[in-house]
Amino acid sequence: MNDQIKILSTKPSKDYELLDAGEGEKLERFGVVILRRPDPQALWQKSLPTEKWNAADAAFVNSGRSGTWKKKSDLPDSWPVELSGLRFSISLSAFKHTGIFPEQSENWNWIERTVAASGRPVSVINLFGYTGGATLAAAKAGANVCHVDGSKVSVGRAKDNAKSSSLDSKPVRWIIDDAMAFVKREVRRGNLYDGIIMDPPSYGHGPKRELWKIEDHMLELISECKKILSPTPLFVLINGYAAGYSAVGYKNILLDLVPKNKGTFEFGELALESHSGKLLPAGIFARWSLDV
Repeated sequence: MNDQIKILSTKPSKDYELLDAGEGEKLERFGVVILRRPDPQALWQKSLPTEKWNAADAAFVNSGRSGTWKKKSDLPDSWPVELSGLRFSISLSAFKHTGIFPEQSENWNWIERTVAASGRPVSVINLFGYTGGATLAAAKAGANVCHVDGSKVSVGRAKDNAKSSSLDSKPVRWIIDDAMAFVKREVRRGNLYDGIIMDPPSYGHGPKRELWKIEDHMLELISECKKILSPTPLFVLINGYAAGYSAVGYKNILLDLVPKNKGTFEFGELALESHSGKLLPAGIFARWSLDV
């Protein structure tokens, strides 16, 4: 068994770059648009001068438990970007999100490589699939994918991203459902998957107000996922953004889910690399793949 701890960093590219980070904020370019957003992980001094930060096309301002965007009047409601060979529509949400998590680009590349190198038909389930980056990476490489998210809006945006990426004809099932409830139904139906992807939030609700709390429900979800993992699994990927959890803990989850005596385990941090060379922490991950 190979076991590696790593930092997966997203470097500046044509349509995305972390321009600067510090003093509790980050400054990013999405395509031609520059955004300024809070980020509690940015504990150091900013590198760029104040005028560069103040020139952002939109800035998210916290206000109590929520916040608002202050935008330039000519900022479009949405605009396209390309990352890891996939195309996404960017728009500004009330929760400071944009519809894409650029720190996941190295995971998307890994999914695409792993599926393509397998040389066999592959079925993948993506739980808490959001706007579809991991789903599209798997579909692009030839997998049959089941994309599950409790938000009708997120699934709609994922389908739009599939169309923008010219992947809308690929075999993807778009499911609006609670992740736990859907996996339990897949167990009863006897459906199996060669790859499992999950990005569980710390807290949330399904479409019928089903409660999700990671500390209460993660163990049960993993137990159910073990029942839908095929006898010849190819990969499993777990991402995490919940404060206080360790990548080591997520790697231990994988040890209970996948074969222990073969394949490669990798775990560590996700990060965004700025032009100053500093890495902005952006989450944790743990993943296992069969050596093919």
